[in-house]
Amino acid sequence: MKRFVLDTNVVVSAALSPKGNSARIIDLIAESRDIEVFYCLGIILEYQEVLSRGYLKIASDVQSRMINAILNVGVFTMPAVSNAVIPDEDDRIFYDTAIENNAILITGNTKHYPNEPFIMTPTDFLVKFEQKETEDEDD
Repeated sequence: MKRFVLDTNVVVSAALSPKGNSARIIDLIAESRDIEVFYCLGIILEYQEVLSRGYLKIASDVQSRMINAILNVGVFTMPAVSNAVIPDEDDRIFYDTAIENNAILITGNTKHYPNEPFIMTPTDFLVKFEQKETEDEDD
């Protein structure tokens, strides 16, 4: 079972670029029974707030689709607050949710987090995921 948390920038990127790597990750959520995506109320509220920013010009149906994709298959959690040093305190909720659930944190802004092996970009995640899928097929 693959376990992960999506930073807001991944969800926004998926909404803005439906053929990009972030959108591929959202598609994986909907298609795979081997994936758990974790969220908490603070994460969903952040997604909603950022997706609805007027300058992004993301249609309301696309906003709803992004949120619902996560709510429909995601796992709600209430993470404890860590004492980790986070460069941007607004990102703590994503980090703590990943730590609490032993999950990969997927973000386009790795510099906003400590240098940890469980924090990766969408591209890095897809390379690892696709490599694992190929290995599983060979078994």
